[in-house]
Amino acid sequence: MDSTTLPPAPRLAHIEQVSQGWINKYLLTFRLPDGTDYVYEAASRKGPEAFRQHLQARSAGIATPPDAVCIVPRTADGQLLMIREFRYPLGSWCISFPAGLVEVDEDLEAAIDRELREETGYGLVRDGQPAIRPLPQPGFSSTGLTDESVTVVFARVEKVQDARPEHGELIEPFLLPVADVPAFVEDNTLPMGTRAQLVLQLFCQRP
Repeated sequence: MDSTTLPPAPRLAHIEQVSQGWINKYLLTFRLPDGTDYVYEAASRKGPEAFRQHLQARSAGIATPPDAVCIVPRTADGQLLMIREFRYPLGSWCISFPAGLVEVDEDLEAAIDRELREETGYGLVRDGQPAIRPLPQPGFSSTGLTDESVTVVFARVEKVQDARPEHGELIEPFLLPVADVPAFVEDNTLPMGTRAQLVLQLFCQRP
């Protein structure tokens, strides 16, 4: 079923912000096609007006810019640059690819290079050839909980400086040869995000 044959969608009627912070909680009231109201809890980093605008844009089929980027960096000698990062909501070190928020009006390539340098000390290769290959559209982190969208980008990288993580960011970069990805996936016992799982599985199938 494509977008031209979808049944009528619920219509946003009201947004109520019930908590405020780095992550905001909302109660969303939608008017269902049968005329009844349905209230749903959601979380977003956006303030109420920006959240409303993004909800209305997507309801109208208008694409919205990504909130964050997940970088799949690869070195010239065929190694993936990954990180072990302590993730506070899990209370554990986790395996992931470098990632971060895209600042307002920030160019995607600039955001990628900035996050790489901060978290790993690597940067995009500058040799006149394209250094990044984004997937065609952002994906959503958890569609039942939040509106956060993330663009996955494959990137060519090289070491340029020492890592400079922000206070409270506990990050350990490491290189993983592509040939070793299947064994790593089999042996890893640390938590891993779904994006990292799927990308690593891609390299298991296509070295």
